Amino acid sequence: MSITIAQDYSLRPFNTLAVAARAARFCKVQSVLELQQVLAQNTDPLLILGGGSNLVLTGDFPGLVILNRIPGIEMLEQTADQVLIRVGAGEIWDHLVETCVARGWFGLENLSWIPGSVGAAPIQNIGAYGVELKDVVECVETLCLEDLLPRAFSARQCRFGYRDSVFKRSEQGRHIITHVQLRLSRQPSLHLDYGEIRRCAEQWGYDIAQLTPLDVRQIIIRIRSAKLPDPATAPNVGSFFKNPLVGAADFERIKADAPGVVAYPQADGTLKLAAGWLIDQLGWKGRRQGCARVHDRQALVLINEGSSSHDLLELAGNIQQAVLQRWGIELEIEPSVV
Repeated sequence: MSITIAQDYSLRPFNTLAVAARAARFCKVQSVLELQQVLAQNTDPLLILGGGSNLVLTGDFPGLVILNRIPGIEMLEQTADQVLIRVGAGEIWDHLVETCVARGWFGLENLSWIPGSVGAAPIQNIGAYGVELKDVVECVETLCLEDLLPRAFSARQCRFGYRDSVFKRSEQGRHIITHVQLRLSRQPSLHLDYGEIRRCAEQWGYDIAQLTPLDVRQIIIRIRSAKLPDPATAPNVGSFFKNPLVGAADFERIKADAPGVVAYPQADGTLKLAAGWLIDQLGWKGRRQGCARVHDRQALVLINEGSSSHDLLELAGNIQQAVLQRWGIELEIEPSVV
């Protein structure tokens, strides 16, 4: 089995910010075996790409870029109430959600319309509308870069947190995710009370008592597509900043200055603040800096209109500084900066 490795390859089609960076070497893999073969011969710096929707490239990459396209959606076991599936890291996330809803495997519908690949999902524990990936993960399969042998991390071993996991901490750069196993329900259990799901459903004429998981998926797609620009026409990575977590005392201090602050109580007693609301309150929505701008409908989204990420990162830094000066909150950039 021979894998073609291209030289001086454009990465522009593989990142949703449309940054015109290039890779010294580039290849695509579609199996664990292909991945092992390529890595066994590589001594260069390594970058793994999935959907490229959670990535900010700061320049050309001097090593090997591997596009992970390992496919497959396979049922491993099934009971009357649950199903365990194994999904290749190269599958497109929203295609997985669509497939699961169609097959009567429930639990992912609130995560509809999130860009990117399945392999990237556990790294940042993707979440939306009251549901996080950690709620359904059974285990994450990887290839260890130290010995090129398979590993499996249980959900507990993944140490999932808010947009966080062990793969962003102690195991960062040590593994490539190859498959994700998910335990889903065969009985619908709808999550309607986060964000505007229930309000929009009622406004659009849905009968709340009769809602199905497919209805929830369609409602969320409609909400997200109205809020978030298409990267094909407005290059972006979705939410550029994480929603910050604060303690009760800090929340009361911020609320005294900004009475309308949007916050969501967490199980550990902290409160998750809406970063987009904070940015909007400081007047950043729609503002431009060079070839970058803040989206005029969603202040969490930064749009890149240039061929590099320089202006984008400068704009992000200025927003971070403004929020820090006003409320003492450090906004953390959500995508990986490489």
